Amino acid sequence: MEATIQPGPRTKALPPRPRAGSDRHSIQSVDRPLYLLETIAEAGGEASLTELAYRTGLNISTCHHLLATLIQRGFAAKVPGRRLYALGARILYLGHACLQVDLPRRAQPYLEAINQATGETVHLAALQGDAVVTLAVRESRHAVRVDTGKIGRMEAPHATSVGKAIMAWLPEDEIHRILTGGMKRFTDKTITELPALIESLRVVRRNGYAIDREEFLPGVICIGSAIRDQAGTVIGAISASTPAMRASEKHVALIRDEVNAATRALSAEFGAPTSQVGRPEAVAN
Repeated sequence: MEATIQPGPRTKALPPRPRAGSDRHSIQSVDRPLYLLETIAEAGGEASLTELAYRTGLNISTCHHLLATLIQRGFAAKVPGRRLYALGARILYLGHACLQVDLPRRAQPYLEAINQATGETVHLAALQGDAVVTLAVRESRHAVRVDTGKIGRMEAPHATSVGKAIMAWLPEDEIHRILTGGMKRFTDKTITELPALIESLRVVRRNGYAIDREEFLPGVICIGSAIRDQAGTVIGAISASTPAMRASEKHVALIRDEVNAATRALSAEFGAPTSQVGRPEAVAN
């Protein structure tokens, strides 16, 4: 016989959560843990065992066993030092993967807008595992154009604006993983030492965009900026590339402004806080 759960101090402000109508084809062993995760989210991201039992209508023993399985799989976690359960890192991983599936579709009009306004080649990239991957390319409208790489794994994130725009917002241990293959030299301007790269990434964070001045290809200048989600996490970046012959101060400023406007707008679509989508300063020399 199941015990009746009485709301505690935290649960008084949270009435039992309405449950969607059950379908005869639903599987209870799948439905219940998903319902628990949804309830944790609606409770503000963390909740006590008693609160979850009260909110879901499940008994404490059932909740405890379901939570233990969710914790084992990384979908839930115990809050250190408190008798609370929170959403686990695996939820963030799946959410991030979902955003990346949707990213090329939602980014398409922004890539087209940059391409129209500047006439230059535009790239969309994202971090997949330990690799920076190019997801989409819009070729230059000019007769003289640059070939900065095709769709797929990027061989030189340390030497490209789109790679640096992504890495600038990552923890240093993740940067190390991305660069496990080394920092190959492509031109005499390529950064090949990690301390120098880390310092350049600080400049990227300060300015709000990354710039590659012939670091990957001689005679090619690129500007890239990160795309953020509602948690402020980088989910990708957009860059535009121009031959140095067209890289007047005015044209580079146009590219910078178009790329930053696109990434700010796209970040806003993904719920990024305005405070985390900064406006650029002057173009770095």
